[in-house]
Amino acid sequence: MTTRIAPRSGTAFRLNKGQYLTVIDPEGEQVSDLLAYSAADTREYISSGRSIDYAGRMFLSTGDPLYSNRSKVMLEIVADEVGRHDFTLTPCSRDTFRIIYGDDDPHHGCQGNLERALAPYGIVPDDIPIAFNVFMNVEVDSASGKIDVRPPKSRPGDRLVLRATMDLIVAMTACSAGQSNNFVYKPIDYLVSDSQPDWIA
Repeated sequence: MTTRIAPRSGTAFRLNKGQYLTVIDPEGEQVSDLLAYSAADTREYISSGRSIDYAGRMFLSTGDPLYSNRSKVMLEIVADEVGRHDFTLTPCSRDTFRIIYGDDDPHHGCQGNLERALAPYGIVPDDIPIAFNVFMNVEVDSASGKIDVRPPKSRPGDRLVLRATMDLIVAMTACSAGQSNNFVYKPIDYLVSDSQPDWIA
């Protein structure tokens, strides 16, 4: 059964080894920040640095593993209908909206939503790393290094499927940053299944 994450909100749940997580963009151009922690020891968590380093490239897609800070594979990307995700930018926060957007009364952002979702699992704010930003489209100028956050390439109904390689606690958001979502806040859907989705060839 598909579960919906409301715009600018988040959730956390258990994902067992061997289960599949399908992340769906129901309306298009919406990012989801995704975190994973080992259910056995939450000090082990998803690592952008390890994953990018071992892949040898910035953009990860079908066939790529997502590693933990202890260099263990946590998730494998088994299907990807978009092909562009970000693994470099930190979850948006009150400070993001204050410093980058100049908001006087900033939203708590994905950081706040992740903190709230993960608190029941004993995970504290300082233990929230860089997320795997599903569907986020970030370009980097090769000459200047300037970062350009562009509208996601995801269209309505596009999916990303991940398979857990250990028992996990997963947290996800429907991202709160306007620039990341082409300035329209939309939901994210997800589905947990015990077998690979039938539509995957």
